Amino acid sequence: MPARETEAIILKTFPLGEADRLVSFLGRSSGKIRGVAGGARRLKNRFGSTLELLSHVQIWYVERETRDLVRIQQCELLESFHRAQSEYGLSTGLAAVSEIVERVVPEREVAEPMFRLVLLTAREVERRADWQLPLAYFAYWTVRLGGWLPPLDTCVGCGSPLGSFGGFHWPHAAGVYCQNCRRAGMQGIDSGARSLAERFSGKGLDKLETVAAEQKALHDLREAALNWIEFHTERKLLTRELLEHS
Repeated sequence: MPARETEAIILKTFPLGEADRLVSFLGRSSGKIRGVAGGARRLKNRFGSTLELLSHVQIWYVERETRDLVRIQQCELLESFHRAQSEYGLSTGLAAVSEIVERVVPEREVAEPMFRLVLLTAREVERRADWQLPLAYFAYWTVRLGGWLPPLDTCVGCGSPLGSFGGFHWPHAAGVYCQNCRRAGMQGIDSGARSLAERFSGKGLDKLETVAAEQKALHDLREAALNWIEFHTERKLLTRELLEHS
């Protein structure tokens, strides 16, 4: 069977047997696929550093009708994010992106908008040497691409406008709540998060900057988006706790 080829982003790798690696990658033309990179754990192997977290690669693989896993034959590095991959603080941001993609993108479903979003996010984490703004942008657009973005100016509980107040959110429901509908354990969302969301909608991440006064709005929008991702996927994000310590 001839090998297939696609531009891809490496999502995760796991040890498999004594010498192989199980690789999850997001292909621009193939969607999310899992495959085996034979001999990738050997000291001398043909894959080199191409299987690092969120590396941008060209990948060749063979599918077999009776097997779920493909066989990865070759991987050529197109773009490396060495600084972000090697620094613990930055790598936690990349790990969060990887985990979210693994949760929200179905197997074998072509998702080019998500592919472009992941690549842009990784580039900006590397360029800025910071994951705060890139991850907030990524989480917001993940929710939006998934069709999960609720109104940010209306209470989901009673329908009243939030005005300049802001609101509250949590991982057990999709939406923003007003003061009257607030429940114990909810997190606040700064009113400035709405204007930040509008900027995210209208500008590419590589064109965006934030100022110190917007840090709370940035944090609140990111946390709200992560809550909505957890709600819709019905699972907690394991990397979320790591973000608080990096």
